[in-house]
Amino acid sequence: MGANSSSISELPENEYLQKLSGSEPISENDPFWNQLLSFSFTTPTNSADLKLLEEATISVCKSLVEKNPRTGNLGSLIKVFLSRTKELKISAECQNHLFIWQAHNALFIICCLLKVFISRMSEEELQLHFTYEEKAGPSSYGAECEDLIEELLCCLIQLIVEIPLLDITYSISLEAVTTLIVFLSCQLFHKEILRESFIHRYLMHGRCLPYTSRLVKTLLYNFIRQERSPPPGTHVFQQQTDGGGLLYGIASGVATGLWTVFTLGGVGSKASAQLEQCSPLASQSLLLLLVLANLTDTPDTPNPYRQAIMSFKNTQDNTAFSSSNPHAFQINFNSLYTALCEQQKSDQATLLLYMLLHQNSNVRTYVLARTDIENLVLPILEILYHVEERNSHHVYMALIILLILTEDDGFNRSIHEVILKNITWYAERVLTEISLGSLLILVVIRTIQYNMTRTRDKYLHTNCLAALANMSAQFRSLHQYAAQRIISLFSLLSKKHNKVLEQATQSLRGSLGSNDSPLPDYHFWEMSDCLHFSETKLRHAQDLNVIEEVIRMMLEIINSCLTNSLHHNPNLVYALLYKRDLFEQFRTHPSFQDIMQNIDLVISFFSSRLEQAGAELSVERVLEIIKQGAVALPKDRLRKFPELKFKYVEEEQPEEFFIPYVWSLVYNSAVALYWNPRDIQLFTMDSG
Repeated sequence: MGANSSSISELPENEYLQKLSGSEPISENDPFWNQLLSFSFTTPTNSADLKLLEEATISVCKSLVEKNPRTGNLGSLIKVFLSRTKELKISAECQNHLFIWQAHNALFIICCLLKVFISRMSEEELQLHFTYEEKAGPSSYGAECEDLIEELLCCLIQLIVEIPLLDITYSISLEAVTTLIVFLSCQLFHKEILRESFIHRYLMHGRCLPYTSRLVKTLLYNFIRQERSPPPGTHVFQQQTDGGGLLYGIASGVATGLWTVFTLGGVGSKASAQLEQCSPLASQSLLLLLVLANLTDTPDTPNPYRQAIMSFKNTQDNTAFSSSNPHAFQINFNSLYTALCEQQKSDQATLLLYMLLHQNSNVRTYVLARTDIENLVLPILEILYHVEERNSHHVYMALIILLILTEDDGFNRSIHEVILKNITWYAERVLTEISLGSLLILVVIRTIQYNMTRTRDKYLHTNCLAALANMSAQFRSLHQYAAQRIISLFSLLSKKHNKVLEQATQSLRGSLGSNDSPLPDYHFWEMSDCLHFSETKLRHAQDLNVIEEVIRMMLEIINSCLTNSLHHNPNLVYALLYKRDLFEQFRTHPSFQDIMQNIDLVISFFSSRLEQAGAELSVERVLEIIKQGAVALPKDRLRKFPELKFKYVEEEQPEEFFIPYVWSLVYNSAVALYWNPRDIQLFTMDSG
């Protein structure tokens, strides 16, 4: 026990932790802090280890919560940390481990304590723990410590943006990012969106505000660089065997402290396979960036972090910055693009891509001008293809990204010029060679079909169809299988329509009390008829309305392709002719008559030419006739319709969606952070 404690179970009785959480005030100049902070450990990196640590130290934290307003020991610890950080930059440059080591340990303890404090008390109570004033005199805290929180926040930001990222500073940089997330985690414990928070005010005003663009830029570069965690133990002093104990080469008078070697896996132990394959700092930096970007605006100040994300430019862009935005900066777009392409398997990277495309016109213009756009689009398509394995939010973000990209005609043309070989993750059919455009169509149609049979999410349908509609006028050289799937989807919708129509008709007959009396055409029913419906019968009517909206959109997509690029798409005409009977029932349908005129004209024209060519034609011969006929088709007979164009617009109060989403990502993905699921209020926990 004592200085050589190394077991988690012994932590509650550890003399240093007991003194920290005890009834006696500890001055920031007390030698105790050197003893407390002279420990070495491998930072916990998974929720299981962190849960063990939190459960072992909860009694210490509770005691500190109770006694700190009288002792001010949390404030003393913070002041000790602040004093250590003054030497960090020089220490990093000189490879001096001592200050970095102790500053990291201080920050780790502060972060652990803050996490418990924030989860257990209101903001007003939390502020009281930072405003202690020693009763013996004004020399300790006094007025200068009224803004100790702001001083700590500002120090953390300075640490992130100013300390060079080296092996010996990696852990403290990660801890600084983590502590900022913890400071903002009060949102987790409120069901409503926090619009007024003193932490938000500190970060968006005062001393922290001038660092806005530097912080956003640093967090982005942390994400871009994906620096791996250095080998465990890199940031600590070399251990030396001396008799039966472990000593560290520390300045004279510093004891071995809290515990000699505290391990959750062990100093020098092999890192987990997950950590070997990713960058904890990159992952944590991205989460902090998403949290900051989604802070709500205050009445007098728009969110400066979102302003910075909306306005940063490429390092090769020499145009002047707008004077209206003081938070703009420059970053290497090529490096950013590469990182975005490589990291799309994570929700948070997809969410970042969405934010940049939607909010930063400089990034959007750059991405759309890339000649290797497939490197970005393919990972997005793979997310949609594996829809069963993804959460709905990730699928939404991927789909909206496609919708934003398809708003650009240049994108819609270029994707049909990119030829892909052997798409191994597409399992329905071997695709040895296909254009990016045709693959995009296949994946979006598959998403629609999955949604029809499983989730029945109208929002998902709408965005899928909007993306197809945006592309439809630019369809070029559609792959045979893509053309077939377009018509197959229409066939599925047609069958669904007939089934719902039959159910609705039976419901109306039942409500009228007769199975024999004639009914008016379903599509001419008056509202008075609907008033007879039960809730179930009304749902049938609503289902029919939804399915007819989708059918209408599919017909418009087919029509758009036929009227704008029929001669480029013989495979679509072939598929249309092969399934021509599908369209018979919609010719006289009042909801589709207008759009069916063009499709009917095309079917009739090419059917006639095929009949003239004789029976039992080969596929090759049919395609040849279609190509010849495309030149002869009288285009002036095709009715003109408005161009199909859909633009993504965020719904009102987007924070109601994005803030819970971002914090769910933090809860599930953050490195070295654990919260008790029973305490979470912001979103519903899938499991306890």
